[in-house]
Amino acid sequence: MIGRLQGTLIEKQPPEILIDVNGVGYEVSMPMNCLYQLPDVGETATVYTHFVVREDAQLLYGFSGKRERALFREVIKANGVGPKLGLAILSGMTANHFVDSVEHNDVSTLVKIPGVGKKTAERLVIEMRDRLKNWEAFDLFTPHTDAATGEGAAIRPTPTTVSTAADEAVSALVALGYKAAQAEKVVKQIATDDMSSEAVIRHALRSMV
Repeated sequence: MIGRLQGTLIEKQPPEILIDVNGVGYEVSMPMNCLYQLPDVGETATVYTHFVVREDAQLLYGFSGKRERALFREVIKANGVGPKLGLAILSGMTANHFVDSVEHNDVSTLVKIPGVGKKTAERLVIEMRDRLKNWEAFDLFTPHTDAATGEGAAIRPTPTTVSTAADEAVSALVALGYKAAQAEKVVKQIATDDMSSEAVIRHALRSMV
């Protein structure tokens, strides 16, 4: 099993990154809430990983900490929820927001995530409630996790044009399961000259949930 990677961040193409570990480049898919916390390209990054083996592929999912990975592993245990949908869920809301939605039976918020229909949302609420009720006592969710996606969170600026940032944001949203037309409409309303692609994605996801 590959449980953790530490190396040089080579590329960021949300929701995927490429990280060089001793000359080997690993492609890793990450929830946007974790990807926001990564350093700039060229710097050293550490990601905790979940390894998925399928008949047609071997996939790595990355997280900024063990707590986020633990939540992902619990989410994908729910009936009808696979890694791709788990990635979309944890990209669309913070860990605390997800737990709050489960605790308050907030199906209406969960169904705004692409791929989460009413039945899936109801299953998530029912199946996750017991799994999550004791997690907060173990400090599963750290203030740092939520600070990275809060209203005042700073996104590292990257030298890019608005068109490039917008295009990358649309591609990332489509990869997370949103329809292209919906992604393009939201990104067009949000993107400005001084925004990085990560900032556009963050604000777009917030407006969709």
